Formats: sequence, structure tokens, C-alpha cells
Amino acid sequence: MNVQNHMSVTFLNKSSNESFARVVVAAFAAQLDPTIEELADIKTAVSEAVTNAIIHGYDKKEGNITIACTIINGCIEVCVSDQGRGIEDVALAIQPLYTSQPEMERSGMGFTVMETFMNKLEIQSEKNKGTTVRMVKQIRSR
Repeated sequence: MNVQNHMSVTFLNKSSNESFARVVVAAFAAQLDPTIEELADIKTAVSEAVTNAIIHGYDKKEGNITIACTIINGCIEVCVSDQGRGIEDVALAIQPLYTSQPEMERSGMGFTVMETFMNKLEIQSEKNKGTTVRMVKQIRSR
């Protein structure tokens, strides 16, 4: 593994910080010279992961979200972590249209969107300890 660069940022789980997260990751990814489509994919996946952490991770309680990004051999790896309530059943949570909060009119497509726009998606979660979503995007060589 040839790590070429790394960064991390931690911020409060406020909805207003979702756009901040997208911009920070996009700015970091720019050094790989992605296409507009690749950049849009990354930003969309980050948006979904951060929104999940805000809405589901902390359930209206205050907490921090950390994003760590690494550039390795033409790929960007993005890890979005919270220390919230965790996901009881990851296999169920990743099913399209599943939502743990239907009263909030959520579509239940967050993980599906992340999986669609990134090349790799991994979810690690432990009840009452939090969740880390790891996403990898290969940036095509020019």
C-alpha cells in the first residue's frame, strides 16, 4: 500500500455541516484530478454517509463526526465515523428502502446510494459505540 496523502477533520453533527463535509472531501480529492462525474459521485456518497451519522447515529443528541481521507494508488478512501448508537443489524440497514425512522419520511436509500457511487463500501458498527462507513473510489487515470 502506497499512501500518498491523508487528512482528517472532525465536526459537530449539525445538518449545516453536511455541505462543509462535501466540500472538504471534494477539495482533498481534487489532487487526483477526478472528472466532474467522479467528483459528484464522491460528494454524493459523503453527503449520504454524513447525513446518516447526523440523523441515525446520534438521534437528536449532540456528538462529533470524523471524516478521514487517504489517497492510495489513484484511489480515495473516505471513512465517516460517529460515536453514536450504532446499527443493530447492518445487513438489514443496507437493504434498499429500509429506514429505522419512517416517521421522518426517510427514503432508506442512503447505503444503496453510497454503494452505487463508490467502488467499495464497508460498514462497521457496534451498538452504543458508533459506526464507521468506509468508501473507496478509484479515480481513472488520464
